[in-house]
Amino acid sequence: MGADDDQEGTPVTGNTERRLVVPEKAVPPGHEGEFEARALRAETSARFAEAVTAMDSGRLHFPLPGSGRTAERFAALKAVAEDDLCLARLVEGHVDAVAILAELDGPAAEPGSRWGVWAAEPPGEGLSATRQPDGGWTVSGLKQYCSGAHSCTHALVTARVKDGRRLFAVSLNDTSYEPLRGTWRALGMAGSDTPDVRFHEVPAEPVGAVEDYVNRPGFQHGGIGVAACWLGGARAVARPLYAAAARGNDPHTAAHLGAVDIDVHAAELALEAAATAIDTDPQDSKGEARQLSLRVRGLVEAVCGRTLDHVGRATGAGPLCHDQRHARNVADLTVYIRQHHAERNLAELGALLSEGGGL
Repeated sequence: MGADDDQEGTPVTGNTERRLVVPEKAVPPGHEGEFEARALRAETSARFAEAVTAMDSGRLHFPLPGSGRTAERFAALKAVAEDDLCLARLVEGHVDAVAILAELDGPAAEPGSRWGVWAAEPPGEGLSATRQPDGGWTVSGLKQYCSGAHSCTHALVTARVKDGRRLFAVSLNDTSYEPLRGTWRALGMAGSDTPDVRFHEVPAEPVGAVEDYVNRPGFQHGGIGVAACWLGGARAVARPLYAAAARGNDPHTAAHLGAVDIDVHAAELALEAAATAIDTDPQDSKGEARQLSLRVRGLVEAVCGRTLDHVGRATGAGPLCHDQRHARNVADLTVYIRQHHAERNLAELGALLSEGGGL
C-alpha cells in the first residue's frame, strides 16, 4: 500500500479473507443481504481506521500529487485497491481530502480524523449553503453518494451558493447530520457505505472560493488517482485467470491471459506517464491536465471492462459461484468503474482534441 520497505506486512494490507459471522437468529427472513452488507461495512470501517492510523504514524505514505512522488501515490492507491476496493474507496477519499485541503489552504486534517470527499452532483435536491448573521456558514439539504458516511469524522462537501458552487469542510459529529437508511442497496461496493446523507443546518467552513474545487489542477490529479484504484481492482479480478493458466495448457485460457496482461501493462505505463506529467507541471501551466485525466481514466475504465470480460469468459461460472472473494471483486469493480461517465467523457475528450487541431 505504499509503506516504507521496513514496514512491509502492516496489518492493513494482505489478502487474508476476514469473515464476519452474524448469528442466524439475528437475521430476519428476507433480510440476509442487509445484514451481510452491514457486516461488510463494519469490516471496511475498521480497516479504514487502521489505515488512517498507519498514515498518521508515518507507516503508510501517500505523497501529495505534484510533489515529485506522484507515481508512489498512484502505486499506493493501486495496492490498496488490489487488496480491497471498498477499503480503497474510503482511503482514496481521505487522501484526496488531505490533498485538497493543502491545495486550497483549508484547515489541516487532525491526527485521527477520517475524511471523505462528497462532491457528486446528480439531478435532485442537492446541498445549499447559507451565510449566517455572525458571518459563519451552514449547509442544508441532501447529498448523494457519501462514501464512508458512518465511519468518516469529517467531509468536504460541495454546496450551492448564490453565485455558483463552493466547497465546505464539515464535522460529522453533529446530530444535524443524518445518513439515510436504505439509500445504498448496492451488492457491488456494499462495504464502501455510500448512502445519501441529509444535512440540517450543519456548521461549515469554506475551503477555497466559488468553483475552486473543480477549477484547481488537483481536481484532474485526483481523478487519475481514482483510475489507479480501478486498475488495482482489475488486477484482483484477474487472479483466478492467472491461477487457471498455471494449472494447464489450454490455449484459450492462455490467450485470455495474454490479452489481460497487455491491457494491464499498458494501463500501468499510462499511470506512470501521467504521474511524471503531473510532477513536471503540477500547476497545469500548459492547460493539459483535463485532457490527460480523460485519456487515462478512459483507458483504465476500458481495460477494467475488458478484464472483467476476459476473466469471465476464460474461467466460466466456477469462480463467481464458489469463490466469495472473487465474486465480491467482480461486483465491486463493476460498480466502481461506473464513476467514469462513459460516452460523455469520450465526447469531451474528442471535443478537446478537435479544438486543439488533432493529436
